[in-house]
Formats: sequence, structure tokens, C-alpha cells
Amino acid sequence: MNVTEAVAARRSVRGFLDRPVDPALLARLARQAAQAPSGGNLQPWHIDLLTGESLAALKSLMAERQAAGALEAAQYDIYPRALSGLYKDRRFQVGMALYGAMGIERSDADARNREFRRNFQFFGAPAALFCTVDRMMGPPQWSDLGMYLQSFMLLAVEAGLATCAQECWAIYPETVDGFLGTPPERMLFCGMAIGYEDANAPANRLRAERAPEEEWLTVRG
Repeated sequence: MNVTEAVAARRSVRGFLDRPVDPALLARLARQAAQAPSGGNLQPWHIDLLTGESLAALKSLMAERQAAGALEAAQYDIYPRALSGLYKDRRFQVGMALYGAMGIERSDADARNREFRRNFQFFGAPAALFCTVDRMMGPPQWSDLGMYLQSFMLLAVEAGLATCAQECWAIYPETVDGFLGTPPERMLFCGMAIGYEDANAPANRLRAERAPEEEWLTVRG
């Protein structure tokens, strides 16, 4: 598989097979992804990989937290508070496309909430990743995190794995930090579900559309 093929194949998968992922493979991908660029070579990412009993324990803890209605404050805004225009439209459209693929009506708030809670079970994935960053870091270093995560996801595609990057974990920073033992000088950025795609999962029918290049590309010669 070449890079072009991996970029085209990568997408957010929300249904996984009950098939373990070798922890040694995950560690290898994590090491390879660390070749991602970063300004000043700061390499600001900190990565935790979870499988097996550790992942099962976190899933159980999250089920308890959500059953109790526990709420925590995110330490950053996942989306701009004043999101508007075509950006707001795109977010709405992809949400409706996802629920549509699963046969969930927009008016069915209970079903939509149940699906959202599946985020915190990693959609049944047998492996997961968390990315944290030192609180002293700013927007340029956060862009470095994105380059690391994209590198990891493309390497995962090459290895036959599927992924779903999950910023939604940012709304449970206390639970995740406590579980991982994250030191106070670092903050949670995101999680990621990792595993083998269940091609029969309704959510995996979604192919998110991309905006036409006329909206965002300018070429000057």
C-alpha cells in the first residue's frame, strides 16, 4: 500500500470485530508515528495504549460513570462556541448522514444519545489510544499532535487496522486522567478507537463527503 492509497482508505470507523490487536503491533505503530514533524522538534505528544484488561476496566468505569449521570468540564472547546456558516452546516450534515446510515431519525433523541455513548466504549474496539499534551503548549504544538495522530492512523491502515479519532473524550478529563495516572502538568487531548473493522456495522456505511476544492483551494502561478 502506498501513501495515496492509505490516505484514501483512512476514515472514522465506528464498529469493530471482536478480534484482539497484538500490543506489540500497536507499540510499533506508535513508535513509527513519532517520525511525524513537530516545530523545533518538540515532539509534544504523550501516548497511552490500552488493550485487554486495562481497556475492559476503563470501559466498565465509563459505563458506571454514564449510568450515574456524571458530568465533567472539558478543558478546551472541541468546536468553536460561535461555530456558524458552512462549518456549522458540515457538522450538521455529517451527523445526519451518520444517524441516517444507522436508521436513526433526527427526532429520536434517545437513540442518538445511545449511539453517542458508544463513543465511550470505543465502539467495541479491542484497543485504544489516548493523547495528552503538556499544558504549557499552545496551538502550534497542538497541530503537531494532529500530525502524529494522522501518521498513526495511516500506519494503522497499512497494517490492516481501522481507527476512529475521538475528541469526545475531552469531556471526561477527570475520569481519564485519574485512570491513566496523567500528571497534572499534562492535559487530555483525545482518544482513539483501534481495531479491525466490522464491515457489517451500519455506522460503517458512512462515507463523509469532502468539500469541493473550489471552496478551499487557491493555486497561484
